[in-house]
Amino acid sequence: MTLKDIEAAQARLTGLTLRTPLVFSHTLSKLSGREIFLKLENLQTTGSFKLRGAMNRLRLLKERSEGDRVVAASAGNHGQGVAFAAASLGLAATIVMPQGASISKQLAAQGYGAQIVLHGRDLSEALEKARELGQQGYIFIHPYDDLEVVAGQGTLGLEIVEDLPEVDAVIIPVGGGGLAAGSALALKERRPALKVIGVQTAQVPSLTASLKENRPVFTPAKPTLADGIRVPVTGQHTFPYLKKYLDDVALVEESAIAQAVLILLERKKVLAEGAGAVPVAAFLGPLRDRDLGRKVVLVISGGNIDIPLLERVLIQALLGQRRLLTLKVVLADSPGSLGRLATLLGQSEANILHLFHDRMARDLPLDMTRVEVHLEIRGPEHGDRVIAALHEGGYLVEEKN
Repeated sequence: MTLKDIEAAQARLTGLTLRTPLVFSHTLSKLSGREIFLKLENLQTTGSFKLRGAMNRLRLLKERSEGDRVVAASAGNHGQGVAFAAASLGLAATIVMPQGASISKQLAAQGYGAQIVLHGRDLSEALEKARELGQQGYIFIHPYDDLEVVAGQGTLGLEIVEDLPEVDAVIIPVGGGGLAAGSALALKERRPALKVIGVQTAQVPSLTASLKENRPVFTPAKPTLADGIRVPVTGQHTFPYLKKYLDDVALVEESAIAQAVLILLERKKVLAEGAGAVPVAAFLGPLRDRDLGRKVVLVISGGNIDIPLLERVLIQALLGQRRLLTLKVVLADSPGSLGRLATLLGQSEANILHLFHDRMARDLPLDMTRVEVHLEIRGPEHGDRVIAALHEGGYLVEEKN
């Protein structure tokens, strides 16, 4: 694969995929003292960058008359891309997903006309099943370890350097390596001096392990919010490009990913899935003090997140910022005592979200009761003031973590 392959893919995809916007982030720029831009691939058709690679591969497949049935293995986004591209080109698609794949991604792929097969605990086992179907008359479309797919993903890199020629650094998610390999090649060949840094979840550091061994190695895939990059082994075809073109790989923790999802949604009104938010998590975490130059692009690679999961992620992130506070408060079991507690909390400017009254607690005197109250507050200092006010009011208070 060369830059010419990616440029050819860009021409091939014109009118079939979106040229997604590159937008300035005031919040992240102010936090870092740099000019920070977001490449919003969550706005791509099907909600992620995967359509680029799938459409390029299937267009070439059809031009060469290789067949009319395709099969793909995917945690969700690649499946949606293949399903949409296949429907656009008049091909039949079957998508094999791990049994724990996002429900919303399953439904989306079905909505694009694909047949869904659930198999295996992770993407590796789903790939094995898809390859079996590939021996039964289907054309197998690999989610990342296919250079025609990678060339399609690399068109994202071309768009960045064309829209922001003076870019100094690009931070990009890495799972199997298709997006990072193609984009890094395009970026570095167009602008050799810029830095390209990959990001993985610390739960699945497959590229980090592979770079240490100088070959793709299997890494156990622990549960992660970033399910789109929960890939236990880097691609055989993508690894040489990742090794050559990436300047570094950063690892981020689950709590940082949750915070990044919240920041993007709250400050920029951008809905990102976990894998799409890891560049923000890395930029605010392990890369915060790195010399990345003046203009930095964070690739928001996808936005396909289950709504129930999003709710849990946001609660976790708010708890991490101590903007949600849960207290257990002991008070007299007498008329008006609960009202006085609520009044004191209101005077402290804490917003009561939920309140649970436990009058059956065996560890309390019969004339006392316990209330568990969930509060919305402004942060750690405000929380300390709320607790201090309760203590001054004569209440026994325990913060629940």
